Amino acid sequence: MASLTTTKEIDRELPPLLRVYKDGSVERFLGSSYVPPSEQDPDTGVSSKDIVISENPKISARLFLPKLEEQHQKLPILVYYHGGAFCLESAFSFLHQRYLNIIASHAKVLVVSIEYRLAPEHPLPAAYEDGWYALNWITSSKSEPWLMNHGDFNRFYIGGDTSGANIAHYALLRVGGGVDQLPNKVKISGALLAFPLFWSSKPILNEPVEGHEESSAMQVWKFVYPDAPGGIDNPLINPLAAGAPSLKDLGCPKILIFVAGKDELRDRGVWYCDAVKKSGWNGDVELIEVEGEEHCFQIYHPETHNSKNMISRIASFLV
Repeated sequence: MASLTTTKEIDRELPPLLRVYKDGSVERFLGSSYVPPSEQDPDTGVSSKDIVISENPKISARLFLPKLEEQHQKLPILVYYHGGAFCLESAFSFLHQRYLNIIASHAKVLVVSIEYRLAPEHPLPAAYEDGWYALNWITSSKSEPWLMNHGDFNRFYIGGDTSGANIAHYALLRVGGGVDQLPNKVKISGALLAFPLFWSSKPILNEPVEGHEESSAMQVWKFVYPDAPGGIDNPLINPLAAGAPSLKDLGCPKILIFVAGKDELRDRGVWYCDAVKKSGWNGDVELIEVEGEEHCFQIYHPETHNSKNMISRIASFLV
């Protein structure tokens, strides 16, 4: 019997991530399998559960609550946007379930991991809209017991890895620009940006000139947001593009950025950090480079020495 991939006609693809067929179906080649939440994770003691934020559009989240020292303990809140090039992975995937169990346990924080709509079924800016909607829902919600009983909204953080870090950056600009404020006057205490996904039409720092047009970041952006005004120099992917909101308006007092020495996005994180420092933004930004590591290494291999150091640094940031 012929396989699915040989009997269906291909419409377009983004190697090696996924393929779209002319009947509208999508085949993803990367990404970890979905796993259910757990009442108490045997390795960390963290409990997790899933909630619905919106039915239309479909937005949900997985909450992670560490083992409490006392019944009415209040914890910092981390709203987390998963990575995956805007088209892969999930708040419900094995990799992020394992990673956020560890973060919640080590940092003693209540994590809200957002399940936003993915491209290509939902091209950008859907993920940005979902991320912003979820942030507003969380800060206005009075019905979610874990948030109400154990969340400290005076210690309210956002963050993510790669494309998720990009979504968090967008939310910071909306909050800090003076137009959009979060419900109940909630302020963002800080942002965690791990291996943030930014790019532009021109190479920067040590990025090679040759092959820039064929870079993976360029191909991803064209695929997930084919109608983006300005293309790869849209302010959502290029925070220094002409007409982009000023970085001095970032809406939090501190930012922690991680880059990895072997990551194609390494120079973009450095570039972004330098731009924030030069923007006139009145906050503290710290860049941590982990030499010799690959993109998002701490999610794939959380047991290594470098991963444990990174998780410890994140925990000390989320206070």
